[in-house]
Amino acid sequence: MKILTTNFLTCALKTCKTSPLSYPLHFKDAELVQQELDYNPTFIVNILPRVDWDALKITAGELGFTTLPTTKPSPSPSPSPSTSAANALTAPASHPSNPTSPSYSLVTPTPATSDEDEKLLHDLHTLLLETQVMSGKLVCGNCGHEYAIKEGIANFLLPNHL
Repeated sequence: MKILTTNFLTCALKTCKTSPLSYPLHFKDAELVQQELDYNPTFIVNILPRVDWDALKITAGELGFTTLPTTKPSPSPSPSPSTSAANALTAPASHPSNPTSPSYSLVTPTPATSDEDEKLLHDLHTLLLETQVMSGKLVCGNCGHEYAIKEGIANFLLPNHL
């Protein structure tokens, strides 16, 4: 299970749906494995707006990744053709089909990335995509229910009594 996946998971119990303690789920006895993947800064830049940064910081801290900045990196408002990979998002006012949701257009990163931005992108790539939890448990902070992770797959099936 990739760390990126856990940023979108919450407890499956109905009683936890309204509790802020049920997100993010917390790792317990996690066995981590690094799987080297091709570096893809464009993917990182485009997934970043969808990532809950506070939850990611909590998860990263619990797993020993302490190099994330305290605030979510923000893209520049109007990238130019020489835009760096860390600033390669544009945010139009809204998507035509849903005026309340912003849409993001893909901009291909260029070599003009600063060393600091490039290091952050590499760190995020390593944490979100290359780091996998092969075994352990995800624990709800509200009810304490534990979801087992075996061979990299979390079991979210609930027992009948829940």
